[in-house]
Amino acid sequence: MQSEEGKRIPRHVSIIMDGNGRWAQERGLERVNGHLQGVKSVRAALEECADHGVEYLSLYAFSTENWGRPGAEVNYIMQLIFKSIMGELENFMANGVRFMVLGNRASLPGILNETIDKAVEMTAGNKRITMILFISYSGKWDIMQAAKQLAAKAIASGEGEFWLEGVGEDDFSSLLVTAGIPDPDLIIRTSGEQRLSNYLLWQGAYSEFYFTPVLWPDFDRAQMNAALEEYARRDRRYGKVK
Repeated sequence: MQSEEGKRIPRHVSIIMDGNGRWAQERGLERVNGHLQGVKSVRAALEECADHGVEYLSLYAFSTENWGRPGAEVNYIMQLIFKSIMGELENFMANGVRFMVLGNRASLPGILNETIDKAVEMTAGNKRITMILFISYSGKWDIMQAAKQLAAKAIASGEGEFWLEGVGEDDFSSLLVTAGIPDPDLIIRTSGEQRLSNYLLWQGAYSEFYFTPVLWPDFDRAQMNAALEEYARRDRRYGKVK
């Protein structure tokens, strides 16, 4: 996808938001303060992506592994997500933001799921940019739940392995929670870590990666723009020769 100026623009940008805890600890603050500050970075990234014409911005907000963190921190994060969604609804509507949440929502608190449903319904008609929060998500879990669906379909067909022979990559992709959403063109990870951490393992097969030492609470519009500029310089070949 290209901008009006001919610059290559990613259709889908995904961010692994990392470094909230370290940001707080470096300042002698409780870890939860880093999560609170990180909300401002979400807003900055969303605004910058929307201004550049990015169609999808997805954010790795809470992994299935994060449930293993101290209970007080997990509860704070759930409350923060709840308050942030409620607080941003008016902004979403004013700026054409469609909101989505993907992941194992069965594990989320009931009041949070109700709030998510409300926000998804209210913003469903917005078309400027789609913002996706991945909550209680992991790539392995996503692939497993898709594989189980596929196995059930094979059994229901009555043909078993013969039915499976006709299944292609697109068929499998349609069973992932991201069905209907383009794979990320660019995956950004903050805080200097250089790994996927069980995120979009199938969907990120040909994504471009951008790693920055900047901690997530310090990731502002200028940092987002720098990532987009770097993406514009990449030559994507998808295993082919140009």
